[in-house]
Amino acid sequence: MATVAVPNKIKLAGGSFLIDEHATDQVFTPEDLSEEHQQIAQTTQDFARNEILPNADKIEHKEFAVTRGLIQKACEIGIANVDIPEQYGGSDMDKIASAIINEHISVSGSFSVAFGGHTGIGTLPIVYFGTPEQKAKYLPKLATGELIAAYALSESTSASDAMNARTKAVLSPDGKEWILNGEKMWITNGGFADVVIIFAKVDGEKFSAFIVERGFPGFQSGAEEKKMGIRGSSTTPIILNDCRVPKENLLGEIGKGHVIAFNTLNIGRYKLGAGVVGGARNALNNSIGYAKQRKAFGKTLADFGIIQEKLANMAAGIYTGECMSYRTVGMIDAAMSEIDKNSPDVYKETAKGIEEYAVECSILKVFGSEMLDYVVDETVQIYGGYGFVEEYPAERAYRDSRVNRIFEGTNEINRMIITGWLLKRAMKGQLPLMPAIKKLTEEIMSGPSSAEPLEGPLAAERTLVSNAKKATLMLAGAAVQKYMAAIEQQQEILSAIADMVIEVFAMDSVVLRTQKLIERQGETKCALAVAMAQVSLTHSMDKLEAAAKKVVAAVSEGDMLRTQMVILRRLFKHEPFNVIALTQQIAARLIDAGKYVRA
Repeated sequence: MATVAVPNKIKLAGGSFLIDEHATDQVFTPEDLSEEHQQIAQTTQDFARNEILPNADKIEHKEFAVTRGLIQKACEIGIANVDIPEQYGGSDMDKIASAIINEHISVSGSFSVAFGGHTGIGTLPIVYFGTPEQKAKYLPKLATGELIAAYALSESTSASDAMNARTKAVLSPDGKEWILNGEKMWITNGGFADVVIIFAKVDGEKFSAFIVERGFPGFQSGAEEKKMGIRGSSTTPIILNDCRVPKENLLGEIGKGHVIAFNTLNIGRYKLGAGVVGGARNALNNSIGYAKQRKAFGKTLADFGIIQEKLANMAAGIYTGECMSYRTVGMIDAAMSEIDKNSPDVYKETAKGIEEYAVECSILKVFGSEMLDYVVDETVQIYGGYGFVEEYPAERAYRDSRVNRIFEGTNEINRMIITGWLLKRAMKGQLPLMPAIKKLTEEIMSGPSSAEPLEGPLAAERTLVSNAKKATLMLAGAAVQKYMAAIEQQQEILSAIADMVIEVFAMDSVVLRTQKLIERQGETKCALAVAMAQVSLTHSMDKLEAAAKKVVAAVSEGDMLRTQMVILRRLFKHEPFNVIALTQQIAARLIDAGKYVRA
C-alpha cells in the first residue's frame, strides 16, 4: 500500500469546485484522519455507547440534570470544549476534530442537539467575538460545563428573517446597563442554559449581540415546547422584560450583530453536516441488524433484493455525505492554518476563514439533512409495523430527523444562500464565475468538443462531473443574462440552480475521494467505494437533470430553448451504471459486516 500523504494545506477559494479542477491531494477525506483524530473518534464513540445510550430514556423524558451531567463529563474528557482555547480551559483542537466529535456524538438526537447548542452556537460567539475580559469571565466555566450556553436569534414573527427582529435594547439613563425587551422563540437549552447569546436591535435599529445570564433581572424562560421530535432537548421561549444587562456584556460592535449571527450559523451548518452523517449511519446500522434477524416468508429481510437495494442506497448516501463533510472541514482547517494564533484579531480572522466556505457549509446542511430524512424513512419501512412504535429505534430517529431541515436556517433559506453567495462573489470579482461562464458559452457554441476523452480510473465518472459543472454554469449564465439584477426575485429558478450546485459538489467530492482511494490502494481493493460512488452519481444525475429542465424551460424559449436542450442532452449523455448489480454488491458487503463499511 502506498504511504498516506497528508493533503496539501493550500487555501482554496470557497465555491471554486464549480469552476476549477481540484487535485486529490487538495481534498481531505476520512482516510486522511491522523492517529490522533482516530483516537478522538474512538473516545467519542465510547462516550456515546457507555454514557449517552444508557441514559437515552432519561434524556428523552427531559431529565435535564442528566443532560447537564453528560455535557460536564464530555468536558472532562475534552470533547465538549474542543473549540475553546487552552488558556481558557478548552482542549483547543482543529476543526476536523470538531467535525469528528459531532459525527460520533449523534446516537441520541435530543442529546446531540443540547450538546451542539452548548459547544457550538452557544459558546463560539464568545470564543470568536468576545473581549479578553468576556472570554476570561465565561469561557473557563463553559469549558467545564459548569455553565451551559444557548443561542437566541429566532423570534415568532421573524424566524428566518432574522434581521427583522423586534427585540430591542436601549442604554439605561446612567449608561451602565442595556435594557432588553422582547421574546425569543425555539431556543435550544432555553430551559436550563446559564448563558445565552441574545440578538437585539439597539434603539430598535442597530442589530447587535449580547451575553445574557439567566440570573439577570428581567430574564425568564417560557414553557417547554411540546415537539414532534428531539423531545428530550429543552426548547423554550426566552422572555426579556426590562432585562438588565451590564454594558460590558455587549458582544462585538453595535450594529454588527449580523456578523456574529451568520458566521456562527456557518459553523453550525458544517457541524450539523457532520452530525447528520453520524445519525444516518446509526439508522443504517439498526436497519442492517434488524433485517438480518427479522424473518418473513421463510427468509430474513436481508435476503430480499428490494431490502438490499434500500440498504445499499442508504449506504451510498452516507458515503457521499462523508465525502462532502470531510472535504469541507478540510478546506476550513487549511484556511485556519494560515492564521497567526498570536494575532490580536485571530478569532475574527478565524470567522472570516469559515465565512469563505459559506456556500459549502450551506450545501452540507441541505444535502445532509435531506439525506438523513431519506435514510430514516427507509429505516421505518424496513422495520415495518415495528418502525411505527416507540419501543423500536426507527420511530424516534424518524421524528428526530425532521427538524434538521429547519435548524440553522431552513433548507429553503440555505438554497438561496448558495446561489446568492455565488452570484455575489462573482459580481465582486472574488470568484471568477462570469469569465468561466463566458468561456464555457464560447466553447459550447463552437459545437461538439474535439478534446480527447478522459482515460484511466474513473474516466467515465470524471467525465460526468465535468459535464455536470458545464450544465450548471451554462444555465446559471442563462438565468443571469435573462433577469440581470432581478434574478434575486426568481426564487424558484435560484432554488433549482442551487440543487444543481449541490449535486455538482456531491459528485465532485465523491469522485475525488474515490479516485484518491484508488491512487493509494488500487482499483481491486476499492471495489466497494467505486460501487457506492457509481450509485451516488446515478442519483445525482437524476436530480441534476430534473433541476436543469426546470431552469432551462424558465429562462429560454423558442430556438434558444431548443438549442440549450440539445446541449443539455449532449452533456448528460452517458452509459448508465448497472445500479441493480451495484446495490447487490454493496448490500452483500454491508450484510456480511453487519454495519456500514466503506471497504
